[in-house]
Amino acid sequence: MESAKAVEIASELHSHGYEAWLVGGCVRDLVLGREPQDYDIATNATPGELLKLFPQAQLVGAQFGVILVDGVEVATFRSDHSYQDGRHPASVTFETDPRQDVLRRDFTINALLLDPAHLGSPAAHVVDYVGGLSDLENHVIRAIGDPEQRFEEDHLRMLRAIRFAARFGFEIEPATMAAIRKMHQRITRVSPERIRDELVRILTEGGARRGFELLDASGLLNDILPEVAAMKGVQQPPEFHPEGDVWIHTLLMLEGLQSPTPTLALGVLLHDVGKPGTFRVAQRIRFDGHVELGERIARDILTRLRFSNAVIDQVLALVANHMRFTHVHQMRESTLKRMLRMHRFEEHLELHRLDCASSHGHLENYEFAKSKLEQSPKEVLRPPRLLTGHDLIQAGYASGPDFARMLEVVEDAQLESRIHSKEEALELIRSMFGLPAPH
Repeated sequence: MESAKAVEIASELHSHGYEAWLVGGCVRDLVLGREPQDYDIATNATPGELLKLFPQAQLVGAQFGVILVDGVEVATFRSDHSYQDGRHPASVTFETDPRQDVLRRDFTINALLLDPAHLGSPAAHVVDYVGGLSDLENHVIRAIGDPEQRFEEDHLRMLRAIRFAARFGFEIEPATMAAIRKMHQRITRVSPERIRDELVRILTEGGARRGFELLDASGLLNDILPEVAAMKGVQQPPEFHPEGDVWIHTLLMLEGLQSPTPTLALGVLLHDVGKPGTFRVAQRIRFDGHVELGERIARDILTRLRFSNAVIDQVLALVANHMRFTHVHQMRESTLKRMLRMHRFEEHLELHRLDCASSHGHLENYEFAKSKLEQSPKEVLRPPRLLTGHDLIQAGYASGPDFARMLEVVEDAQLESRIHSKEEALELIRSMFGLPAPH
């Protein structure tokens, strides 16, 4: 357990005459009654002294005095100087006063100190130099000191402000929000990977709808996801979408997310991203081809943000298949079973549920597909193959482009329980494709 390890590390530092404070997000979460994801310790021990005390420690930021001890980050008090790349200080000064270390941090709620000996009653023993306890109590995200200076030091802090406000349901303090609105275009200087990671957190940590409303209000949305910003004002046919335009529909779906995987959340965000480019009116509003265009746009976005191929493939599958649920009652049994056995089908199902719940509210297709899935064990959806290409060759058929179609015909019949053996499969091939040509 990391909390026990943090207490042990702090005790070791104390026994050698050094200060040791829990700092950052772990103290914030403890005060809020949440379980911290990790624990960070700040100390007046220098990097050299830390390495003597913890010779097995892993150096993770030597120039900043940061080591990793059994999963706990331990850092020397420091002040930062002259940020030149919008991310890293050009130099640091190691400090002996914890107040100096706190003043370099991003937001007041992330700058609280706690002696690990008081984990059981954190709020009563927090050391607060910047008003973080008051901001936690009043549900406020506030930059430490001059907000523009904080965001100039690290441009990603603008996205972090949005994330914390969304996750905790807090308001961004007016001067902090004004600085984001003024400086939002600087986010384009941040690496795609860092933007990607913050976006995923906004989508998955809770409050995704609020996060995207704040991204929009701050100007950041148009900087990093202009294709999503383009959804605003794109009207939809009211008989199917009484809730409003594509943007409102997407926000409602984001609001409905419950501890989603990153791929599901991205699928929800991007499932209708092709609608702005395919809007037309013919008797009613139509979006012909929005799925195909959406796939191309989604691929561009996900590639630009350096997502892995596995994530891209799954999100594109969600976009590509989200309209197929409208046909589940009319599908052939083989087609439906192939759909039900798609990779991580539970994400397709949940996206469809959110899509319906956030528009017309009809869940008949969802309930039908869910019921069919529950009634179909794996061996029914993907039974052992009755025929292989080798079997076809042994039966006298010449290898060629027809093989794939032959095997598909056999699998269709098998999934529909029309055949049950290799002999029946070969008979079906002979009846549909003729006898093999003599050699």
